[in-house]
Amino acid sequence: MNIILLNNFCKKKGSIDICMPKATLLMAISFVIVVGLSLSAGYFLGQEASDSEDLASYSKVSSLLESDRLQLLEEKLEVQAHLDALAIRLGSLQSHVLRLDALGDHLVEVAKLDSEEFNFNDEPAIGGLDASDNSTSQDISELIAGVNTFNDLLDDRSQKLDLLDELLANRQLNEEITLSGRPVVKGWLSSHFGHRIDPKTGKKTFHRGRDYAGKEGNSVIAVASGLITRSEYQNGFGNMVEIKHADGYSTIYAHNQENLVEVGATVKKGQKIALLGSTGRSTGPHVHFEVRKNGKYLNPKKVLRK
Repeated sequence: MNIILLNNFCKKKGSIDICMPKATLLMAISFVIVVGLSLSAGYFLGQEASDSEDLASYSKVSSLLESDRLQLLEEKLEVQAHLDALAIRLGSLQSHVLRLDALGDHLVEVAKLDSEEFNFNDEPAIGGLDASDNSTSQDISELIAGVNTFNDLLDDRSQKLDLLDELLANRQLNEEITLSGRPVVKGWLSSHFGHRIDPKTGKKTFHRGRDYAGKEGNSVIAVASGLITRSEYQNGFGNMVEIKHADGYSTIYAHNQENLVEVGATVKKGQKIALLGSTGRSTGPHVHFEVRKNGKYLNPKKVLRK
């Protein structure tokens, strides 16, 4: 095969002698190179397009995940806020319950109730059939609403118990300051208030109190709370104690074997103030008991509340 070459610059003619097998091989190599370059270019262009699509999909998924993460974080913070609120409420309820327990124990003592029947330290006895198949869990909003309702209920009960405590305290105070009972623990009435025959002279005289006889050394007690205004030996009365009470009342306990209180001391109702004796003008162990109001002698029978 001859290939003729023309050279305009050189004004010469020439030729190259190429055989057919070599020409065919050359053309095949050239074709392979062209096809390879085309395929490579297509691959890289396709790969770039695919990478762009993958990047776009990844960005979209990443954005969705970030949005979900932020939403979960907000919900977590909201749940934590509810839990914190419940913790605060729980602390408040615990304080309320402890206060009510203490107040309940105090009321049981003041009202003299059965401490075993009204035991505020024990859980209340409850029961019933198993209803787990029909039971449902409360969501947090229902739980918070229930806690708030229970807190309001405790506040209401606390106010009512406070009022009851005040009423019982007033009742107890009234009982303490009200004259009642007898001035002796053991003994018997041996002489009434009013006119009688004097045991020493046999003449008719006016007895300004009541006499309670008993065994020497028995307890003489206060018939009401008050202040000791006299604790001394007095002619006729022997060892005597005077107590000043509320509303202008005063009581006198005379002929004691021994006085057990001093002037200025305060005594409670039922407190032991002296020992039964026969000092002074007396025929035997007894206590002469008088009641006065603003200096006026009163019949103890009409004043003392049984």
